[in-house]
Amino acid sequence: MTDAFWRGRRVFVTGHTGFKGSWLTIWLRRLGARVTGYALAPPTNPSLFALAGAGEGIDDRRADVRDPDALEAAMRDAEPEVVFHLAAQSLVRASYDTPVETYATNVLGTVHTLDSIRRVATVRAAVVVTSDKCYENRELDRGYTEEDPLGGHDPYSSSKACAEIVTAAYRRSFFTGDSPGTGVASARAGNVIGGGDWAPDRLMPDLVAAFAAGLPASIRNPLATRPWQHVLEPLGGYLLLAERLHGGDRRAARAWNFGPSPAGLKPVGWIADEAARCWGGSASWQIDSASHPHEARSLQLDVSKARAELGWEPALSLAESVEWTVQWHRSLKAGSSAGALVERDIAAYTERVARGHAL
Repeated sequence: MTDAFWRGRRVFVTGHTGFKGSWLTIWLRRLGARVTGYALAPPTNPSLFALAGAGEGIDDRRADVRDPDALEAAMRDAEPEVVFHLAAQSLVRASYDTPVETYATNVLGTVHTLDSIRRVATVRAAVVVTSDKCYENRELDRGYTEEDPLGGHDPYSSSKACAEIVTAAYRRSFFTGDSPGTGVASARAGNVIGGGDWAPDRLMPDLVAAFAAGLPASIRNPLATRPWQHVLEPLGGYLLLAERLHGGDRRAARAWNFGPSPAGLKPVGWIADEAARCWGGSASWQIDSASHPHEARSLQLDVSKARAELGWEPALSLAESVEWTVQWHRSLKAGSSAGALVERDIAAYTERVARGHAL
């Protein structure tokens, strides 16, 4: 990633008020980009967007990706060169309660975003963020590659598979013209953790909330395995990917996995133990034996393509990612500024990447 590339660059971010969107917006602002954000109000209270002042110094637009006219008008006003599409209904369990809203946001929202991009001539690069859950998960004992079949058991997962299909269809139909044109890629990230996530039914927010209250955290599936990673890992991949697309690298206009190294594949129980150790004191967890909707037992990503062709690789071990997340929330609880904590972690992460790393 090249800092100079982003200085003064016009960037349009959908979903900028969410957890990942807030981190990305602050990072882009730190790089000197001219950011326009397009999203509904922050989905949680408290929210990282509000506490960290992510809306300061940007064009903060509040509207819905399900409204195609408003979205296209905002994009035309912004005249972006780069678009990051993060707006989504992002919770598996919530998708069982609101399947229609989930499909409308995740599928039609993607259609509306891509259709706006093809009508706005300034856009040179677009990164559509989906999910590692877009694959037809057959509980394989290996990481899924970008060529594996798409699918999804639940409304959320299948909506992300649909978003991938939509993105591929738009790329083939509308973004295959002569260079420079517009490069469109999709990014399938693993489960992200990091400071400032207060979403319900997510592991780290539930752990931190219980520890802060002096209660044992309730864990649904301690043996389930997910590709955990710090939120800055995939965001760095998105930024790198956007640079390649903007530069006219047609090989970058594909689907990409961003996840941990094989050593980062740990079960939920390991994460809970590590988080409790980092929190200290009487922090503990227990198994939640109540009945819950279906959740996959195992999910892995193969990120060898991103390593080989983009030069991207994880910079943090899983233990470090958990520690950074826990310490972020402990520092916030002790009175530190959320914005300062985000800036601290971005600076530490970029320094780690700049000096090289080996896991």
